[in-house]
Amino acid sequence: MQIGYARVSTEDQKLDLQLDALKKAGCETIYKDIASGAQTDRSGLNTATKYLRPGDTLVVWKLDRLGRSLKHLIEVVNDFTKKGIYFKSLQENIDSSSSGGKLTFHLFGALAEFERDIIRERTMAGLQAARARGRVGGRPKAMDDRKIALARQLMSNPANSASEVSKTLGVSRATLYRNLKSNGR
Repeated sequence: MQIGYARVSTEDQKLDLQLDALKKAGCETIYKDIASGAQTDRSGLNTATKYLRPGDTLVVWKLDRLGRSLKHLIEVVNDFTKKGIYFKSLQENIDSSSSGGKLTFHLFGALAEFERDIIRERTMAGLQAARARGRVGGRPKAMDDRKIALARQLMSNPANSASEVSKTLGVSRATLYRNLKSNGR
C-alpha cells in the first residue's frame, strides 16, 4: 500500500500541488502537516509512521517535505528500512524498493557523513590555528588573579560575608568558593 505525506511550512502555502501528485502516484491515504520542517513534532508524519506496515511505501512529493536535514532524512528512511517499509520521492525519482533507489539513498548517506567529517576537520584546524596565535576558546574566567586576591582580602575580614563579597565582585558564591579553593585559600 502506498501512503502519502504532504507538508507545507505556513498556513499561506497550499498543499494542492503535493496532494494532486500523491493521488496521481496511487496513494490511498495521505497525511498532511502545516508545520516548519525544523519542527520535530509533526502530528501528520507521526500518525503516518504509526500507520505504516512492513511492505508499505511512504510517498512524498519532494525529499525536503520529509526530513529537517539530510541527516534527519537518512535516519527516518533507515528506520523505515529496519521496519520493512519503503520510501519514495516523486520529484527526485527515488524509490527505496528498487536497487537503484537504495544506491541513491546510500550515496546521500555517504555524502552527509563526508560533509560532517569535513566540517569537523575545518573546525579542528581553525581551533588549532587560533591556539597557535595564542587565542584560547571557551568561556572567559569569572575571576582573574586580581579578583581572587581582592576576594581573599575581603574574606579575611570577619565582618564580610561570602554573599556580600560575591555580590561586590559580581560572581556567585559557588564561583567565589571554587576560585578561593583552587587557589589555596
